[in-house]
Amino acid sequence: MLAPNKLRDLTVMWSKDLERTIDYLDAREDIDHTRLAYYGFSLGAVYGPVFNAIDGRFQAAVFIGGGFHGNVPPEIDAVNFAPRSRVPTLMINGEDDFLMPVENAQQPFFDLLGAPAEDKRHALLEGGHLPPDRRAIIREVLDWLDRYLGPVTTSAAGAKTD
Repeated sequence: MLAPNKLRDLTVMWSKDLERTIDYLDAREDIDHTRLAYYGFSLGAVYGPVFNAIDGRFQAAVFIGGGFHGNVPPEIDAVNFAPRSRVPTLMINGEDDFLMPVENAQQPFFDLLGAPAEDKRHALLEGGHLPPDRRAIIREVLDWLDRYLGPVTTSAAGAKTD
């Protein structure tokens, strides 16, 4: 485990990297910046509410293997950001996750998310930290993103013409 100040500094750097990435996407004409989703896996899911609360440019979020974990400084503790994370959020977890148990890590995390009840879903799948049924995960994620971002479309802008 990192020392608290190092973990704080690392989280700030991750946040800056994420914001720079979105800035870059905003500058591109071939990217629809009105249809961006945050996708966080494990530690990325744990800090997802922090990033979603700080940068309001996401229209949806997917957290896989997230929940509250351990002692972290309050300035980066997801418990302080989850109520401010108001984007529609899909949370996928394993029902037997020993790193993020349902009762004391997953459910409190989900309950504190600031999205309205109809705009958040906690999908509990069979398995541990990463449920092994990849097809179920993919189905959940694609259904969620289609619901909140619309179906994937292609643009003629990038097509080659002869």
